[in-house]
Amino acid sequence: MSGLEIRELECFIVLAEELHFGRAGERLYVSQSRVSQLLRSLESRIGARLVDRTSRRVRLTPFGARFLCELRPAYDALRRTVDDARDAARGTEGVLRLGFQGAADGRFMKAVAAFEAARPGRVTEIAELALSDPFGAVRRGEVDAAIVLLPVREPDLVLGPVFPEQEQTLAVSVRHELAGRASLSAEDLIACPLISPAGPAPAYWRSAQAPETTPGGGAIPRGAAVTTLQEGIALVAAGRGAMLLCRPTAGYHTRRDVVFVPVRGLPGSALGLVWHRDAETARVRAFRDAVAAVTPEEPRPARPGS
Repeated sequence: MSGLEIRELECFIVLAEELHFGRAGERLYVSQSRVSQLLRSLESRIGARLVDRTSRRVRLTPFGARFLCELRPAYDALRRTVDDARDAARGTEGVLRLGFQGAADGRFMKAVAAFEAARPGRVTEIAELALSDPFGAVRRGEVDAAIVLLPVREPDLVLGPVFPEQEQTLAVSVRHELAGRASLSAEDLIACPLISPAGPAPAYWRSAQAPETTPGGGAIPRGAAVTTLQEGIALVAAGRGAMLLCRPTAGYHTRRDVVFVPVRGLPGSALGLVWHRDAETARVRAFRDAVAAVTPEEPRPARPGS
C-alpha cells in the first residue's frame, strides 16, 4: 500500500461508471488528460491494464472488471468509516453544507431555520449549485445534501422529501412576440428555441428541464446549452432563446428586460432533497426531518419516462 493514492482509485471508479474520459473528467473537475494520467499511474502501480481505450469506445479489461468488483466495497466502506467517525465526533451539531438549485425560497429557508433552532451548535453553509451539474457536488462531497430539480434517478443518491410542484413559466425577452400573452399553451413552445442545461447533468434530467417535444408531439427547437441559471437568463434577455423556470425562481429573478409567462399543459416543476447513499449522517437525517416538517405529504410528481 506504499504510496497508494486515493485520487487514483476514485478516478478509476468514476471512469468505470462513465466509460468516457471526458465525462469522468467533468465529474472529477479535472481535465481529460489528468484522468488519463491518474489511470496510467494506477495501472503502473498495480502492474496490469485496467482499461482498454480505442478511438470509438472505452471498456474495462477483464482484470479491470475484477479489480473494480473488489475495490468498490472497500472504497465505500472506507468512506463510510470516515463519515461515521466524523458524525460520531460531532453528533448532529456542527456544520451542514447544503446546495440548492433555482432560488433559496421561503420553504427552503424555513427548513434551514428550524434545523438550526433545534440545536444551538448547528450551523449551515449554503451554496448555489450549477444548473448543469445538479448531482456533482453531492457526489464529490462538497455538500452534504442538496435541494435539486426533479427528476432524480441516480442509484447512488437518496431522494428525500419533495417540495410541492410549482407552475412552469416561460422566460422570454420583452421584445419576444409571446411576451404580451397572459399565458401560453405547451404547444406554443414549438416557436421558442429552448435554452437548456449543459452537461454533466444526465440526459433524462436535461430533457425534463427543457423538453424536446410538446405533449402533442410537436418538435421544440433547441437553443443554447448553459452552465448557470444567470447565463441562461442573460441569453433570454438578449433574445437568444426562451427558458422554462418554475414560478418561485421566476419571481426571484425578476428583471425589466425579461418577461415570465405561465405555461399550461406541462408537468409542474418540483424540488427534492438528495444526499449520497453512502454518506448519510445524523445531521443529514436531522435536516431531512426539518424539510419533511415544512413539506406537505403529496404524491411525488411524475415525469416523462420516469
